[in-house]
Amino acid sequence: MRDQLQEIIDEFDCTSGTLHRLEDDTLELVAAVGIPDPVLERIGSIPIGKGMAGLAAERMEPVDVCNLQTDDSGVAEAGARKTGMEGSLAAPLLGPERTLEGTIGVAKPEQYEFTDRERERLLERGTELTRQL
Repeated sequence: MRDQLQEIIDEFDCTSGTLHRLEDDTLELVAAVGIPDPVLERIGSIPIGKGMAGLAAERMEPVDVCNLQTDDSGVAEAGARKTGMEGSLAAPLLGPERTLEGTIGVAKPEQYEFTDRERERLLERGTELTRQL
């Protein structure tokens, strides 16, 4: 799954990303690229509704932040700043009949406003991955 995640990270011109699978009511980390170890420890299991991945899962739609380092909207958890990333986008992985299967997230080290088309594309790419989870 790491190779598939890297391919998507590259497509979005990002440098890091995560892939979580839904297990019961928790998102469990399946693959990560470019995420510092202290952050990996915090994102191994994410409750639905917590942080960007948890909110994308809860809302069943992409969630983005232009700058993780300065975000005060409450979307990004304080620990997200430790990634050193700024522009970040998370989307749910949707299975058959739009069932939640997990989440995917990508980020870049500079401030960035993701477009509607990019949000939709990450949702599409994530949905393609559900067959492999």
